[in-house]
Amino acid sequence: MAETVNLAAQLEKALPPQLLELVRKAGDMVQRLYLVGGIVRDLLLGRPNLDLDLVVEGDAISVAQELAAAWGGTVVTQPRFGTAKLCLEGGSLDIVTARSETYSRPGALPTVRPGSITDDLFRRDFTINAMAIRLAPEAYGQLVDPFRGRADLEAGLIRILHPNSFSDDATRLLRALRYEQRLGFHLEATTEALFHRDVPMLDTISGDRLRRELELILKEERPELVLRRAHELGLLSRLHPELRGEGWLAEKFQQARLASTRLPPSPGLYLSLFFYPLGREGTEQLIHRLKFPRALARTLRDSARLKGLLDELSNPYLLPSHAYRLLQGSCPEAALAVALASTSPLAQERLLLYQNKWRSVKVQLSGDELQQMGVPPGRELGLILESLLEARLDGEVKTKEEEKELVQRWLEIGD
Repeated sequence: MAETVNLAAQLEKALPPQLLELVRKAGDMVQRLYLVGGIVRDLLLGRPNLDLDLVVEGDAISVAQELAAAWGGTVVTQPRFGTAKLCLEGGSLDIVTARSETYSRPGALPTVRPGSITDDLFRRDFTINAMAIRLAPEAYGQLVDPFRGRADLEAGLIRILHPNSFSDDATRLLRALRYEQRLGFHLEATTEALFHRDVPMLDTISGDRLRRELELILKEERPELVLRRAHELGLLSRLHPELRGEGWLAEKFQQARLASTRLPPSPGLYLSLFFYPLGREGTEQLIHRLKFPRALARTLRDSARLKGLLDELSNPYLLPSHAYRLLQGSCPEAALAVALASTSPLAQERLLLYQNKWRSVKVQLSGDELQQMGVPPGRELGLILESLLEARLDGEVKTKEEEKELVQRWLEIGD
């Protein structure tokens, strides 16, 4: 007979009082309501997680509307997916109809039908994510674990629920490595064998979905561990034959965390380093393959372009103004990434100067002031402003008075 495990004490300790009250009230009103997914796993591991997913054996939208009628909240529904968000003063709850899934072909979105809590848990990616907690008063806190996820947690194993899991949805290949490295676990032996078999199934997944999984990896505390493992298991070469996840990348990601003003560093900084070995052609291929949005695509293109300028930026006789002209308009994240990746101290210095200083250098004389000095409007005015900026970058002028003196000399020569 299976051991009965109750997580009520852990649940009440982990959730803020207002959120806990909502969950308990919902369980009092709805008999077949369950807390599912990552929060159950993390409660058993003693890890923080406030991402609540509620599953009901029944109509989630009707349940949400019933709770809203009792508590005065509002409901946002997605009838196509059988989901509802209940918005209340004390927080919000996502409620989903328990369902089963079937796949018409590998990589396709699943066909969904209403089902039991066991059906709903069976459609999930790994046993450690296929557990639930009952919320009904007579069984509040009771663990529902039909696929022995708790045992796999204790053994430190990532295990899929059935042999077609990876082929049904190959994004699970990337998620397996993300959980493996985050938790310090390892792939269960049969799961690892199926992993190797199904690496080619990555080709069945749309670029948008692959990009989202990659972005989730980059939000991990140490994404380089996931990418190294993906390299070892042949996943990265499936995305592009020149992608690498070895020691160089780990070193650069660590440097990015030290140099970045935000943690985790922006996706643009991480991705620029990840794609750095590819060059412009390979970067362009992945931009199209993974359907990067415009801003992120621009950062990646800038990084590839700046990589091609490293020889010029390493020239000891290059004036700051000329270096600025080469770098002008580049994304700061791209400049930082190429600085971290470059082996030229002089190129690194100039890239960092552009990122931290040169971009903010401004001419102090205004266009109106220049016209008052006798500079005609139009093209000549623009050239004077550009020349003043270059003079500032090169240290020829430092004050507004020095700018005036320089302009006056130019005007006298012109006369």
